[in-house]
Amino acid sequence: MPKRGKKYLTARENVDTLKRHEFAEGVQVALDASYAKFDETVDLAVNLGVDPRHADQMVRGSVVLPNGLGKEVKVLVFAKGEKETEAKEAGADFVGNEDLVEKIQGGWFGFDKAVATPDMMGTVGKIGRLLGPRGLMPNAKTGTVTFDVTRAINELKAGKIDFRVEKTGIVHAPMGKVSFGADKLLQNMAAFLETLMRLKPAASKGTYMKAIAVSTTMGPGIKIDTGLVKDLIK
Repeated sequence: MPKRGKKYLTARENVDTLKRHEFAEGVQVALDASYAKFDETVDLAVNLGVDPRHADQMVRGSVVLPNGLGKEVKVLVFAKGEKETEAKEAGADFVGNEDLVEKIQGGWFGFDKAVATPDMMGTVGKIGRLLGPRGLMPNAKTGTVTFDVTRAINELKAGKIDFRVEKTGIVHAPMGKVSFGADKLLQNMAAFLETLMRLKPAASKGTYMKAIAVSTTMGPGIKIDTGLVKDLIK
């Protein structure tokens, strides 16, 4: 178990980490427990009643958070011809094809998200082993392999996040920054959880959302009452 610092231990002592809070209260407790000098990210962890080892229980998707993530997202687009021009006009930070592939093969990863037109996937596949582990590989299921590059760029710039259930059945996702305040964070959480509910696999039996916890980058996890998810979404 990693050794915790004094500030973390103090923050943890001041909160009831066993109590299951309602959303607004839980988010505020997490914000009050924030102690870092930088603007920490607020994360949501949801333990799902699924077994990701079975393909029919895999949960994966994306959602545009209404209040974004609170940071500039640098978008790279693999495209050629008219779509390359369209991507530049739409505000992509980096646009190209073979030149970008070579640059990435050389060790450059100065971007946060990647988009590719379908006709470029053969080329992008050459660096799949480099992009995949970093979560940067364009994927049709998350809308980043598309000819509608303008829409893809706009969504990513606006705060679109991709998520996927881990082997342990937990989904982790950023909800914004501490500086957002509780209201904006709750709006982002509602959008995320609504999408997560909609993606419930038919093969998932019993309780779908088993546990939820909210935390800041450096702070302790605050448990949330899963029975209140539908109320938050409303």
